[in-house]
Amino acid sequence: MPGIVGIISQAPNENCQRLLKSMIESMGSEQFYISGNYCVPDMGIYVGWIAQEGSFAASQVFANEEHDIGLIFAGECFGAAEINSLLKAKGHALKNRDDWLVHLYEEEGDKFFEKLNGLFSGLLIDKKRKTAFLFNDRYGAERIYWHETKDAMFFASEAKALLSVLPNLRSFDDEGVAQFLALGCTIEDRTLFRGIRLLPPGSLWAFGRGGCSKSKYFSPKQWESQGHLSADDFQQKFEQTFRRVLPRYFEAELRVGISLTAGLDSRMIMACLPESAQRPVCYTFSGEEQNTLDSRLAARISEMCGLEHMIFRIGRDFFTEFASLFDRTVYVTDGCLGTLGVHEIYFNRMARALAPVRLTGVFGGEILRGVSMFKPVRLSPGLLNGELTRSVEFFARQRERDTAQPVTFAAFREIPEKRFGTPAASRSQVCFRTPYLDNEIVAVAYQIPPNLRTSPVPAYSMVADNNSRLGEIPTDMGPLKETVGLGQTVKRFLLRAAFKLDYIQNEGLPHWLSRVDPLLRRLNSSSRIFGLHKFLHYRSWLQRELAPFVNERIHDVQIRSSPFWNPSFLDELADEHCRGRKNYLYEVDAVLTLEAVERLLFRNYRPNANPESHIGSLTPSPQDFADKRTDL
Repeated sequence: MPGIVGIISQAPNENCQRLLKSMIESMGSEQFYISGNYCVPDMGIYVGWIAQEGSFAASQVFANEEHDIGLIFAGECFGAAEINSLLKAKGHALKNRDDWLVHLYEEEGDKFFEKLNGLFSGLLIDKKRKTAFLFNDRYGAERIYWHETKDAMFFASEAKALLSVLPNLRSFDDEGVAQFLALGCTIEDRTLFRGIRLLPPGSLWAFGRGGCSKSKYFSPKQWESQGHLSADDFQQKFEQTFRRVLPRYFEAELRVGISLTAGLDSRMIMACLPESAQRPVCYTFSGEEQNTLDSRLAARISEMCGLEHMIFRIGRDFFTEFASLFDRTVYVTDGCLGTLGVHEIYFNRMARALAPVRLTGVFGGEILRGVSMFKPVRLSPGLLNGELTRSVEFFARQRERDTAQPVTFAAFREIPEKRFGTPAASRSQVCFRTPYLDNEIVAVAYQIPPNLRTSPVPAYSMVADNNSRLGEIPTDMGPLKETVGLGQTVKRFLLRAAFKLDYIQNEGLPHWLSRVDPLLRRLNSSSRIFGLHKFLHYRSWLQRELAPFVNERIHDVQIRSSPFWNPSFLDELADEHCRGRKNYLYEVDAVLTLEAVERLLFRNYRPNANPESHIGSLTPSPQDFADKRTDL
């Protein structure tokens, strides 16, 4: 995955250069990545970077005219057009499109970091001040893993870069594993790896002659202190902000693709489409054959906006190459995504062949309507050993008692912790963008009136006010209107019931219903009760197409000797799930994901060799995977 790596140390130059090279190579998993390094030995600074060709970070190292300020950067910053004009007026010569970053630092000094808007991390080296600044975005969404020894600070966008040069760190962190099993992720600054921590959100760590000074340039309390607006004032401010902010996310030298669904958040993007130099293309992810409401309604939305629309489908190669795709997913995300996220790299690889920049409405529901998927996983107690069970229960209870302000919880906890794996896998293939984490939009979200905190009304109004024709197309949850007649109310109720049934059928099927699943499938083949919403059928895939994969991995001797699991339960886990007698979907995911972390990053780790996978060497045409759809 693109990112940065670095060492700050007074150790011999040759040693640091050698370690830096290994760190860079550990992250260079795709042919379309480019990389480089920037070293200032007299300051003890050794930093490298990996970026996608043509991306924001590909034109670094960013430097001023005197070359006494250098910036190594990962991710993207938005608002360049607005800032460039101000900098040119002050006499700065901008030789390439992203030089504004270092020139803004020259103008603003330490306040520079507060001005940045996007998901990013970086190291800024100021030779005049003999100081280097390690920083990340205010949400911590662009991660920085770090470890400090007695004579060096190591940091990187991926934990594997640290593991490649610090073999003593290749073991699990007990508390991190307990958090992962309780919540599906680690929380706060914890990771799965002993001795490796995460840079807190909004961090600004200064390295100079006096050592390391750790501070933060932003706290969510700055936004929490805002007062609530009235419903009318909020609607007006929200719409004005959204229309002003959105064009930033269409600025790109590469082609932009809109990842379109039938939901509200991508609909708002389509309703406010800005004029741009190039017309974006739209696409929707879908299943093997059946079209979901997402794909059918997205085609109508695209047609109404005069844009091309494509459907990317799961093919047979998804199943035949699943083991390789799974290993790549775990490797790229450092175990933050496992069995249930294998489709992310698969689909985003297709999307890249069509448009290297992916604009999506993801996280809009979390920021604007309080939607949350951050709940305890509730694994079967029989799976875990006794001591681990108690730790897992502790973290599950701790999360349930969390009383954080809703937007703070979404932006600073759920998205960078629970949801990190999905954008991380996506970013390994495309430039992943969402306007719903723009600083201005998140700031406005704190001003939502309490009675609209979970309401879709602001989104409905946004679409209706900016493109009334799009407001006539229903969402996957029914009519896009606040008030509807009896018939539409019934339809909305049935669609929401179908959504819940899809979840139960695809993921949450209780044990007592599992035995009648074949009957449910036969019933669905004729009536299509299930499948309107969800197309990812991991529960049934792991019972049928992928049952050999599950059995082989779970009966591996290394898993059976793991201190985390009850060996006798592993036999039941594989047998009962693959036979369809019980639903152990999340248990299978937890066991296989931690096994892959141990196998790929600890036991069989080779610093300069990534897992073999066909997806690292193919450059597919989108026509190989997509259907052009005109039928609705």
